[in-house]
Amino acid sequence: MEIVHVYTKLRSEFGRQCLFSDRPAELLVDVSPDPNLALQFIQKTRRDQAMQASRDMSEHQVNTERFESESRGINHLEGGWPKDINPQEMEQTIRFRKKVEKDEVYINSVLQLGSIMEHCIRQNNAVDIYREYFEDEDEVEENQEPPSAKTINVFSDPNELRRTITDLSWHPDGARKLAAAYSCLEFQKSCRGLSLDSYIWDIENPNKPELTLKPASPLVCLDYNPKDPHTLVGGSYNGQIVYWDTRRGGTPVEVSSVEQSHRDLVYKILWLQSKTGTDAFSASTDGQVLWWDVRRLSEPTDQLVLDPCREGNLDRAFGAVSLEFEPTMPTKFMVGTEQGLVVSCNRKAKTPAEKMVCTYEGHHGPVYALQRNPFFPKNFLTVGDWTARIWSEDIKESSIMWTRYQKSYLSNACWSPVRPPVFFTVKMDGTLDIWDILFKQNDPTLSLKVCSGLSTLQKNDKSLLAAMFERETKREKILEARQREIRLKERSRSEQSREEEGGPEVGDDSPHQLITWTEKDFFSLVEAEQRRRSEREGRGQQETAVCEEREEKNETTSAK
Repeated sequence: MEIVHVYTKLRSEFGRQCLFSDRPAELLVDVSPDPNLALQFIQKTRRDQAMQASRDMSEHQVNTERFESESRGINHLEGGWPKDINPQEMEQTIRFRKKVEKDEVYINSVLQLGSIMEHCIRQNNAVDIYREYFEDEDEVEENQEPPSAKTINVFSDPNELRRTITDLSWHPDGARKLAAAYSCLEFQKSCRGLSLDSYIWDIENPNKPELTLKPASPLVCLDYNPKDPHTLVGGSYNGQIVYWDTRRGGTPVEVSSVEQSHRDLVYKILWLQSKTGTDAFSASTDGQVLWWDVRRLSEPTDQLVLDPCREGNLDRAFGAVSLEFEPTMPTKFMVGTEQGLVVSCNRKAKTPAEKMVCTYEGHHGPVYALQRNPFFPKNFLTVGDWTARIWSEDIKESSIMWTRYQKSYLSNACWSPVRPPVFFTVKMDGTLDIWDILFKQNDPTLSLKVCSGLSTLQKNDKSLLAAMFERETKREKILEARQREIRLKERSRSEQSREEEGGPEVGDDSPHQLITWTEKDFFSLVEAEQRRRSEREGRGQQETAVCEEREEKNETTSAK
């Protein structure tokens, strides 16, 4: 490769011409090292100095613009007809179809496509891709993975003034949608600009609600119809009952009149099991339970006043906060009250006084949650004050199980629809606790969210929980029987002391002694039951040993 440099100058400025030639290198100066100078060399102290070669940067947080997506559908009408054919005319379309079906090109195309489809159908029939090969195997009893949770979606109130979600209802068809009731229940905290709307959310789209429900008063509760997933009913802050059909939009189809509605806010409303699928009942803090037919909300079909004296006096009625209805028990329902009582009722009773069957007392505040166990309907869960309690219908004096008192107030609870021993509680500090009472009773298994081990049915869950409920029920029955005996003894002693002067004093036994006697009776029964089981196991082991000896003798005789 040649290197060429071109000079551009005037000829008068060139001067003498330069002549270049190649010659070997020659040494001009050679300086040899001096050892004496090396002794005078001073080595400097090493220093490390940090240098920033890039510009100074500062960190800032930026919120990106929110992206809102919408789901829209398109209806495709019948098309593809020639211009001279009117698809609305049945005769013209039939003639054209007959003409096309006689065409050889059409017949050859159908025969060609038919062979391809036949091959695909035979492939599908040969291998079932949806078959579950391990369907009959039992589930793993112990889940090795530790409980964990993660947030999937967050559904925020789209209004600037955020409100409280007072109730939730899952869509009955696969839980693809979630209806949420928004209202402010704090006393004198609502302002003029507060929205009245509630929303139905699609689980896969948290950016925008699928449908906006527009009631005349804020919704406190709502519930999807289990027989018709397009309809739902709600209870308003002003006591009115509202009925929606989502196929008609967010405007209510029916609204109860103010004169025939509740006098206070409707805390709970549930659908009833009926032939028409249009019956519901509601509870309010005005002390009434009202039954409705959503086809005609002009007036309630039935009424129950929660008067403790069973006289129908609304002034002294218990305020209702929660409701419970089990479809397998169509005549029974339960009501949780502001006074901490659970009232068991029978709708088919002849008189209003007979509708209130019995009461269960155990909470110091309003019973905000009330639900029967879906696998054991005789046992139900309640939440009030700082505890969650599990009850048995047979025991009315006290609950059979309960959690320890929490630091924060409990506001709601429900059973797991999959696992019998698992239930969920929420607290006022924003914590969601998940309890597995077969695993531990004092503390929740997981807080904030649910994991797969708590949402999959485990082996022997139902049998173990049934044994636990039965054991706790027996224990409470024994305690009640012992308390009755102690009361009878005290009565007899008091009567003797009245008849005879100088007799023994009333109530010589201290409460501590009574508790120790009761515990001894309970543990003696438990020890007796354990002895019986151990004796049965011992007998079984002896029988198996005798059988083995007989088999060995038979084998030796046959060998001889």
